[in-house]
Amino acid sequence: MLVPDTNKANNINYARVSDKLIEEIRKLDYKPSLLLHACCGVCACYPLTWLTYIFDVTIYYANSNIYPQSEYMRRRDELINKVIPTMDNVKVIVPDYDNQGYTARLAPYRDEPERGKRCWLCYELRLRETFDYAARNHYDYITTTLTISRMKNSQVINQIARQLSDEYPDVKYFYSDFKKRQGLEKGDHLANDLGLYRQDYCGCVYSYQDALNRKAKQSN
Repeated sequence: MLVPDTNKANNINYARVSDKLIEEIRKLDYKPSLLLHACCGVCACYPLTWLTYIFDVTIYYANSNIYPQSEYMRRRDELINKVIPTMDNVKVIVPDYDNQGYTARLAPYRDEPERGKRCWLCYELRLRETFDYAARNHYDYITTTLTISRMKNSQVINQIARQLSDEYPDVKYFYSDFKKRQGLEKGDHLANDLGLYRQDYCGCVYSYQDALNRKAKQSN
């Protein structure tokens, strides 16, 4: 498992990093291709509003972590049926769903708290899958909508992606912190306007059980 540096003194302003990347990309006389890992419609709607001006975007819905399968399908369908129709020329790829295999990988970290090592491995697995598909299919860039979530550490996500990028020299990673510059608020407005379903847990069976436990405590 890749281990990020959690020392806040070493934090990087990834919103500024993305600004510099955009400046360079806009000097090109074409739109580079971007494989965008998207976890749900709520997280995807704001990043798509401006990524599509810079890139030729294809969404990669690689989320075998999501449990149960009905939840995975609900989030997928919200993304495809409500968000994508509002965008121009955005394609969607849905790889095979393998929650059993995914959960087996996370099982050694089942007792880790949310945002701990279990989540780090989950980010790594999905980003690695995205890098791998992008490399095999000759995409110029990848990135992920995960950095817009208020529950996820963008420093950790970007560091894991940076380490993975060394293994995929032909694919560039677009660094981001989509929650910055009112990205969270703008995303919330867009999600409300589209009437998107909002989940109350991250996705894996362990976060699902945590959500059930919280609800049980609240009802007592």
